[in-house]
Amino acid sequence: MKNFTCFLALLGGLTFSAHAQKVETVPQTSANVGLTPIKQGNWMVGGSIGNIGYSFEGKAFNIQIQPRAGYFVSDGLAIGTQATLGLLAVKDEDNEWNYGIAPFVRYYFPGGATSSSRFFTQGDIGIAGSSGGNDVSLAIGANVGYAHFITQTVALEAILGYNYSKANVNLGDKATGLGVGLGFQIYLPGKR
Repeated sequence: MKNFTCFLALLGGLTFSAHAQKVETVPQTSANVGLTPIKQGNWMVGGSIGNIGYSFEGKAFNIQIQPRAGYFVSDGLAIGTQATLGLLAVKDEDNEWNYGIAPFVRYYFPGGATSSSRFFTQGDIGIAGSSGGNDVSLAIGANVGYAHFITQTVALEAILGYNYSKANVNLGDKATGLGVGLGFQIYLPGKR
């Protein structure tokens, strides 16, 4: 009986100790950031990692990654550069790798969002090419998006846009289409 009582006391002590050590954490899903990340002098680094699109002219499908870096020249207005690397699948043709680089301008709207999110628009103009030919062509994009801040410095993004490229080799003399991208941005404070 004495052993049974000691066993119950030990079991009760272990249960209490285990319960005292229990740490409940909930992943952070949003942060009240206001205008802090998009202030003049800050930097942004990130990109779209699931950018998919469809071309109207050549019945082609593409998937791309677009790393991006920018600098806020004023509150809510960033300029920067983005690169593109992707795979273009053309119906009844060989697949091609495509690439490009383009400067961009991004504007975050001050209204119409919450303290943990922002709507934005982005325009870019640059050059693009593909593994199927030696031509480098003009590439233009116009996008709208939504950034949801999960911390003070990290935002998840969804982007919808229209893209135009002149002289895409497998698609004829031009390519236009719609694209959808998912990605993230890291906002770094600048020197004050």
